Amino acid sequence: MPTMPDPPPFSRIKIRTSALVFCGDEVALIRRERADSVHYTTIGGNVEDGEPLPDALRRELAEELALDLDQAEGGELLWVLDQRVSRPGPTPPPRKLHLIHRFHVTPAVRAGLAVQELDEQPDGSPEVGTIAWVDYREAADLPLFPPIGPVLRALADPRAPVTDAALEAVTDANYTWV
Repeated sequence: MPTMPDPPPFSRIKIRTSALVFCGDEVALIRRERADSVHYTTIGGNVEDGEPLPDALRRELAEELALDLDQAEGGELLWVLDQRVSRPGPTPPPRKLHLIHRFHVTPAVRAGLAVQELDEQPDGSPEVGTIAWVDYREAADLPLFPPIGPVLRALADPRAPVTDAALEAVTDANYTWV
């Protein structure tokens, strides 16, 4: 049987649903420490085949933050980011659409949320991430992916309306994979 060539870069599209979960002026992010770097990500993950988007968001927030969305306020789609960034590895990079939502929780709800997140690696081992609550205005100074720190800092407050949900695409021309 002949082997099929790898698809060209960015020809596959994945959807990642995530959320900025605020408690006052602080937002929950996942801090991942690796041997050569530290980086932060929004709470969320890839939508599974056939999974409705609202179900994927609910699942990811439950898995990573132990948040039941019935305990949160909000849920509006805040930003959409189109990612076309080369990355290391044997497979061609996918194009990824990041759907970033906004929720608010009370201090009482926050007290019951997860403090770490386990991400299963390809070899089956877990990578431990720490849930870090940071002032949203400081996110621009962090190695955050997707790189939304500047637009997050630009919010007048955590509940400020957003008039344009489409963010500038993240490409090899304006981002280097870390």
